[in-house]
Amino acid sequence: MNITYASLFGAVAPTFVVIACGFALRRFHGLRKEADASLLTVAVNFLYPCFIADTVLNSTALREIRIVAMAPVIGFSLLLLCFALAALAARLLRLKWPQPARTFAFSAAIPNWGYLPIPIVQQIFGTNTTGILFVHNIGLELALWSAGIWLLSGGSSWRQVFTVPFFAILGALVLNFAHASAWLPQVAFDSLHFLGLAAIPLSLLLTGAMLADSVVSLRDDRRLVVTVAGCLVRAALLPPLFLAAARWLPVPLDLRRVLAVQAAMPCAMVPILLTRHFRGDVGTAVQVVLASTAFGLLTIPFWLHIGFAWLGL
Repeated sequence: MNITYASLFGAVAPTFVVIACGFALRRFHGLRKEADASLLTVAVNFLYPCFIADTVLNSTALREIRIVAMAPVIGFSLLLLCFALAALAARLLRLKWPQPARTFAFSAAIPNWGYLPIPIVQQIFGTNTTGILFVHNIGLELALWSAGIWLLSGGSSWRQVFTVPFFAILGALVLNFAHASAWLPQVAFDSLHFLGLAAIPLSLLLTGAMLADSVVSLRDDRRLVVTVAGCLVRAALLPPLFLAAARWLPVPLDLRRVLAVQAAMPCAMVPILLTRHFRGDVGTAVQVVLASTAFGLLTIPFWLHIGFAWLGL
């Protein structure tokens, strides 16, 4: 597949345009905080599961047991390595332990595996690879709520992985193995597809709104080194880890594509929310996540171009 840098930038840019729209809507009071809880519930617990079902039920690749088993194991293992490398970086920076060192390692290690990579994978590679991404994300979720929460707070909250999207993936996989596409009525697929189309735009708008809220919590006395170091860990140290796994592990093509896209991702938004909940250093999380996301418009197509070329995708 011959994909140019310009085409990769074009695939990434619409995602950031929608996020920017959410940012602007929040700042100009078009998307109010009072609506966030209900909209987020609709997006995460209804529209996103519809999108998952629509994708997985149309994925022939997810009828192979080896792929379904391998994808989450690799995701889990890679995120554990990311936590270890980010914690080492926090030590080398001599950040104060436990905070902000724990928050820095937690925030810098976690790639965005949801609403940024999904539209990119969907646009470039299509349904089969998007389905593999969902299954790969199960492993990342398990690592986040076990090792990740332990790193951030010293405790564990692994039961939080059992969300509506988690069960949507499992249920869709069961139906896919049962060849549901052959016996479910077409109206069911059409409805899932129609509802699923709304999941990503709404979620990206809410992401932009949360970014607008997070900017307010930045403090002037934060050190620039934390911001720069967070970007370097996420956008320079960790991408080769995912690309090396894609190149040298015996993984199928669709999973190699997922790992190549995951390598290019900036920090996830969830560390800001979890740092608030588990009483970490919110300022550090906001700095790292915002800087990584802002530079993502440049770093994502750069790493996609490097990764696709190196892996021969």
